[in-house]
Amino acid sequence: MADRLSSTFSALADPTRRAILARLSSGARSVTDLAEPHDMSLPAISKHLGVLERSGLIVRGRDAQWRPCRLRAQPLKEAVDWLEGYRRFWEESLDRLDDYLRELQARPPAPAKDQGRRPRKRPAR
Repeated sequence: MADRLSSTFSALADPTRRAILARLSSGARSVTDLAEPHDMSLPAISKHLGVLERSGLIVRGRDAQWRPCRLRAQPLKEAVDWLEGYRRFWEESLDRLDDYLRELQARPPAPAKDQGRRPRKRPAR
């Protein structure tokens, strides 16, 4: 699981690969179609697709002359499941902070402490 998570997060670290996954979320696409919105060569897009394929996030098929790429969402679910524990941690931490702030607000204000300051003298006119 840890190696698969590392591979998934590594693949997701690049904005081009995230954009490719977003396009694939609406269905299978050709390499040319996936390359269209990016200002890069087809070989460069193919390298990104290779990273996504090795990480298990996409599968590439063959349908006559068409080479469709499809999203494989299982590694994303595993990443979300792993992150879920941290989401709970932060929610619980924020809930504790919220409780503490309510407790502070419910307390009566503390009397002002004399800081040993002398009153300022007004300049003579």
